[in-house]
Amino acid sequence: MKALLKNFAIVIIILLVVAGLVSMTSPTQAEPEKVGINTLVEHIEEGRVKHIEVEGNTLNVTLQDDQKLEVKKEPAQSFTELMDNYGVDPEKLQQVDLRIAQEEGWRMWLRVLAPYLLPFLLIAGLLFMMSRQVQGMNNRAMGFGQTTAKQAKSDDKDKKTFKDVAGATEAKEELQEVVEFLKNPKRFTDMGAKIPKGVLLMGQPGTGKTLLAKAVAGEAGVPFFHMSGSEFVEMFVGVGASRVRDLFTKAKKAAPAIIFIDEIDAVGRKRGAGLGGSHDEREQTLNQILVEMDGFDPHLGVIVIAATNRPDVLDKALLRPGRFDRQVVISPPDIREREEILAVHAVGKPLSKSVSLRKLAERTPGFSGADLANLLNEAAILTVRRDKKEITEEEILESVEKVILGPQKKSRVMTEKDKEMTAYHEAGHAVVAHFSPNCDPVRKVSIIGRGMAGGYTLSMPVEDVYYKTFAKFKDDLAMAMGGYVAEKAIYGEENISTGPSNDLKQATQQATAMVTRYGMSTALGPRQYGANEELIFLAQEIHEKKNYSEKTAELIDAEINRFLEEARQQAARIFTEHRKEVDALVKRLLEVETVEQEEFKAIMEGKEYVPTKEPEKKDLKVEKVKEEMGDITK
Repeated sequence: MKALLKNFAIVIIILLVVAGLVSMTSPTQAEPEKVGINTLVEHIEEGRVKHIEVEGNTLNVTLQDDQKLEVKKEPAQSFTELMDNYGVDPEKLQQVDLRIAQEEGWRMWLRVLAPYLLPFLLIAGLLFMMSRQVQGMNNRAMGFGQTTAKQAKSDDKDKKTFKDVAGATEAKEELQEVVEFLKNPKRFTDMGAKIPKGVLLMGQPGTGKTLLAKAVAGEAGVPFFHMSGSEFVEMFVGVGASRVRDLFTKAKKAAPAIIFIDEIDAVGRKRGAGLGGSHDEREQTLNQILVEMDGFDPHLGVIVIAATNRPDVLDKALLRPGRFDRQVVISPPDIREREEILAVHAVGKPLSKSVSLRKLAERTPGFSGADLANLLNEAAILTVRRDKKEITEEEILESVEKVILGPQKKSRVMTEKDKEMTAYHEAGHAVVAHFSPNCDPVRKVSIIGRGMAGGYTLSMPVEDVYYKTFAKFKDDLAMAMGGYVAEKAIYGEENISTGPSNDLKQATQQATAMVTRYGMSTALGPRQYGANEELIFLAQEIHEKKNYSEKTAELIDAEINRFLEEARQQAARIFTEHRKEVDALVKRLLEVETVEQEEFKAIMEGKEYVPTKEPEKKDLKVEKVKEEMGDITK
């Protein structure tokens, strides 16, 4: 009904517009004066009429002074009969120039049929527009099963290559073979080699899986069809499978080509479990993908690249040889790769010469490529907010803390007692970490709240750590207990606040993992307890299988409590032995609210802090990247 009213309104508007245009384009003439037959007879008797034009039932009269008159007569009566009936002198009538306007055939028919034809035309127009709309709906229904994949253009200005991807050296080497096959497949086929039909990119979010797929397409210079796995799934069974068939048909016609499916776990989850509600549409789509990947000729040059951060939930049939038989793991970048990624994202940003990308890479362990890009972007935004011309180390380090912990809460009003309690809490963490040999170096201590934290102690490793030892776990537990121990020692058990709640939560989780997952308990031995099993459709841990007895559960609890108690005792011992350093740090925190790494070291060593200014030097890595990529600031 809404569509019908819409079409009707469109037709009416069109007719009004046409009528308005016609009225605007028609010549504007003075309207003739309408008079009766008696007046016309008087003018004829007086000799004032120049000529008369008879047009149907209308008499268009022109007087000697060119005045126009219009007279209506009866339809069945001729002009001469009319004049005879009114007794007009024939001699007077002969002096008048009489003209008979012969109406053309089409005009006569138009005049006769117009009152009847216009409604029919209006109705026909409405029916035509309604039929077009129904036809469009039918076309959309017929095209519902066609693929929605978008094809990237080879001359795209945003085309990516391997030069745009920093780090991920091993992944680029694996994908370079795909590029060489697409460029020169004969080189491989002559050797009897078959390039993998599918390449599965696996890694944490933000590690550059999609960027690598774009770089492969840019390097190979072939058609690149990309879509998300969720675009296959519809509420109607069979639509996803139809879209898969259409996608592979288009790719075969454009071969050599690349098909990129992002987040393939949306349709590639394990089948047949019957948990979480089976979805026939998703399973049919997955079956069609399996058939297409194992069915097309390997020499056609169609390669499927997929990306996921959940390879553990994928169906085994996807991972067998002949389908996604090459699996490329993209790990978070190490310190060297983080420096390269920062250099890429620093191009086009006016960094101060004093900024060291190496130092920044040390401050960002565990950051992905997306995190590093966001870090420099936040630093640039902060620089604009402060009306500076260059991005300095101050903005970059503050952006690191913003990405990790959240924005500063400078507007929070704290009482002197709360500030002092926060200072002792953070000093407890920092001092215990500093005097525990296996803890990471303390980079910063602050009593300014960020995110959910009222204050924070930032400690980061100098180098990337891939394995954690038992000694490292014990010292980290002691550091986590540092805030609790400090509050208890200063304010007593009755005045301990809710501040250590998150520390205790993290310490308990870490101690539990040491006992149940890492086999670090001498009482329980090298065994894993409570193996987690994930329900494959829900993709989250909602069930824990208990593979031990109640007696063992009591022993697990006892071991967890032992680790936490030993950590508390270690933190209390360090706090008591270095109470002088704690008080000095608290005093400085209450004065300036934030203590950086160099000043913190000086306080711990009992020395006076003298800030040193590093010499400004140009970052050669950024300059090298500019030369390779071209300076985009030009």
